[in-house]
Amino acid sequence: MNQTRKIRGLRWWIVGLIFLAAVLNYVDRQTLSALAPTIQKDLAMDDHDYADVVNIFLVAYTIAYLISGKIVDRLGTRTGTLVFVIWWSIANMLTAAAQGMRSMSSYRFLLGLGEAGIWPAASKAVSEWFPARERALAIGFYTMGATIGATCAPYIVIPLATYSYHEAWPWLQNLLGQGTGWRLAFIITGAAGLFWLIPWLFLYRKPRENRFLSSDELALIEDGETVQENLPVEPSWTWKQVLCFRPTWLLLLGRLITDPVWYFYQFWFAKFLSSERGISQEQLTITWVIYAAAGVGSLLGGWWSGALIKRGSNPVQGRLWVMLACACIVPLSPLISMATGLNATLAITVVTIIASLAWLINISSLVVDVVPKHSVGTVFSVVAAGSTIGGIIMNTLVASMVSGPSTKAAGFLDQGVQAVAGFLIDAVQGRGYGTWFLIMAFLHPIALLLLYFGKIGKFHDFAKPRTL
Repeated sequence: MNQTRKIRGLRWWIVGLIFLAAVLNYVDRQTLSALAPTIQKDLAMDDHDYADVVNIFLVAYTIAYLISGKIVDRLGTRTGTLVFVIWWSIANMLTAAAQGMRSMSSYRFLLGLGEAGIWPAASKAVSEWFPARERALAIGFYTMGATIGATCAPYIVIPLATYSYHEAWPWLQNLLGQGTGWRLAFIITGAAGLFWLIPWLFLYRKPRENRFLSSDELALIEDGETVQENLPVEPSWTWKQVLCFRPTWLLLLGRLITDPVWYFYQFWFAKFLSSERGISQEQLTITWVIYAAAGVGSLLGGWWSGALIKRGSNPVQGRLWVMLACACIVPLSPLISMATGLNATLAITVVTIIASLAWLINISSLVVDVVPKHSVGTVFSVVAAGSTIGGIIMNTLVASMVSGPSTKAAGFLDQGVQAVAGFLIDAVQGRGYGTWFLIMAFLHPIALLLLYFGKIGKFHDFAKPRTL
């Protein structure tokens, strides 16, 4: 009888597939921000309209986060990931049909519902396939896929948007109409996700069910978890258990406070360079630098905390030491708006982004460290919902800073944000990007103090839920 050939280092092949999914996820997401000047012109959208479209995407992202983790925990990593990739790929292709702010918002809402699911699925895959000492590095690796996707997006979509289709392919211009280039960009980048499904369905199973996994690698994956093997299988936590687990709230607030920094670089930094540094649409490919820095931060943050764990730190303490260093570096942010030249602006930006992504990798790893495997997806999704809420508040604040009061009637989303942070929005109206860079200086130190005094360090043994 022929035996199935084992794949050496299969866990890294698995995380490699997740890395590729993250690349596609961020190419699809960043298509809008990379082409924002062109799309805004074609669809007659001002900066407030742009902020509303981004916020609607984030609202959908928040909704999806709250349910996608539970879906992944119930369907399993393999099937759950399949559902979300199909959904977001088709939604991105449909965006090519947008004719104005409302239709663009609708398609981005659908995109957000699908894209959020990859992250709880990825965290669950890491909990299934990696021992504790390798988890942060694995999370850093697939998160680097997001930054590489964002890096590649301008080089893929800007040439598509600026090509002279009326001369080369007039039939395509007639088919897609005004904005042929950016519409084609959405179609092509969305279709790529459907091809990714082929290797995923072929390769992914749980370790003990995977015919390509060697016994030696299975033993490595399960290293340090032998005590749990003979325990009865526990059902995933109920919503009450999830919401009564103190780290859920500590990590949710930590990401709500700090993730807006990374959201700003994704959605607004290209516009900052365009308006404040005079960079044209074609020259905005320079933004690859910030995403390359994010990739470095992702790997560095994962490697560093992993090295501390190998030297004897428990996983939570190792993450917190790295996060302390990051919280001391991100406060350099105000210097970005003060710098007079593009090179100086980008140099300082690179340093702060490396620190902010190293922080993000480790705060994400804390979820995997303190939550039992059967409920990682659910808790991760609740924690990540705090991230998108912070992003929505940031978008509204920045739009107010750079554009002043809106001349249009406030929608339900604007009214909701105004009700929560109206005093802050009123205080920063028309003050420019510099105010936001100043605010960013305080976010990571505040979040670190919250985690420290909330005693997140006590939760490092996959304990059962503790009440508040």
